[in-house]
Amino acid sequence: MSLPQLLTLLAMLLHVAGIIAAMHAVMNTRTPQGAFAWALGLTLLPYVTLVPYFYLGRSHFSGYVTLHRAHQQRLSQASMRDNDIGVPEPCIQYAALAHMLGNHFHAGQQLQLLIDGDATFEAIFSAIAQAERCVLIQFFIFHDDRLGRRMQQALLERAAAGVQVFVLFDGIGSHALPKHYVETLRAGGVAIFPFATQRRSNRFQLNFRNHRKIVVVDGCLGFLGGLNVGDEYLGLKPPLTPWRDTHLQMSGPAVIDLQRSFAVDWHWVTGEMPPMLPPQPEQGDAYTLIAATGPADPQESCSLFFTVAINAARRRLWLTTPYFVPDQAVMSALRLAVMRGVDVRVLIPSRPDHRTVFLASTLHAHDAIDAGIRIYRYQPGFVHEKVILVDDDAASVGSMNLDNRSFRLNFEIGALNVDRAFAADVERMLIEDFSRAVEVTRDEYRKAPYLRRLAMHVARLFDPIL
Repeated sequence: MSLPQLLTLLAMLLHVAGIIAAMHAVMNTRTPQGAFAWALGLTLLPYVTLVPYFYLGRSHFSGYVTLHRAHQQRLSQASMRDNDIGVPEPCIQYAALAHMLGNHFHAGQQLQLLIDGDATFEAIFSAIAQAERCVLIQFFIFHDDRLGRRMQQALLERAAAGVQVFVLFDGIGSHALPKHYVETLRAGGVAIFPFATQRRSNRFQLNFRNHRKIVVVDGCLGFLGGLNVGDEYLGLKPPLTPWRDTHLQMSGPAVIDLQRSFAVDWHWVTGEMPPMLPPQPEQGDAYTLIAATGPADPQESCSLFFTVAINAARRRLWLTTPYFVPDQAVMSALRLAVMRGVDVRVLIPSRPDHRTVFLASTLHAHDAIDAGIRIYRYQPGFVHEKVILVDDDAASVGSMNLDNRSFRLNFEIGALNVDRAFAADVERMLIEDFSRAVEVTRDEYRKAPYLRRLAMHVARLFDPIL
């Protein structure tokens, strides 16, 4: 067979494979927009799209879904048995969200806002050092750098003292983590495993990552938020320094839901259950709803989390997110909030860590400004915090970004807290953040060079996988 004939045959095979993959995309992609984009690309340009589809196009992981929903049903029943007071009056407007999540607001939380990496990890390391029974650790990213080695040493010390230590990290998020880091922890008595929705290794599976950040110490002290274990989260890696992020420390009955979220993921990976220790009784005044969302949920729970929070606002809605790529439901909710007279502000970065996402975010920001939403770019460094402030009485801190990955592809966790004192703390923090930001005008888009504006529109075509 001559070379031209061989190339022709190869092209025909690629097109056949592309058509088969397009059929799979039409049947399985979660959104019509995503299905159309994949089907068009796979049919017309299989040379370009076929390999990316193997990495990004798979939308089913039935084994995990079945187990996850069985666990969620049992945990939901346990949660509702624990809840004998109904929905508290201050939380009525979020009742639909609690119902969707199969969870409820816990009364009596004691909350502490942790601003930036230094405060966050000093609090976490202090808590770990005092652990007596059990430590649960889950992060999307572990790095073998100064902070990562400090975490490693802290966990080894507690394991040596007889404390049970359980660690989960995401297999893709922590792809650069060397084997010796994990092996050292295992040799020291730490139970540590990578998370993946497929029990068998699948290098083609880049979607459905576990983006949660959870620390629970002795069942009574919990942490969640936006920070991972790496020097960049302490602002030690230019050019994104200083790194702006937020975490939450909590104690009280809601910590049991952090343990439950960790336990579901741990059981999937290992087939075993970690200890479930009783949380501390009510110690504070906050009501807290833990929202563990992900692509295994029957509903698009993360997108609905944002939508419900936005729809609850009557006077003020302030959001911070590193990636502003809202879907239609969230964008419509933001537009309606503006029409109700709500002060809607969104804080986003002025520097990119992912250029395609940054370009798409810039175009979405322009559309948002046209709708009356005020957009601000944080100037000192990269802003990675994921915070929502609703009026004067509710605030959320978690791992959820305002993009399709968080809405539909990643496992996330957040805490929605109803408490005026905590909301006031968040307000003070955000006032300081906005004071270091510049409000974006329509000129950012209008005065950009034509090729840059074209790049923004092209980047937005990839919204379903950003």
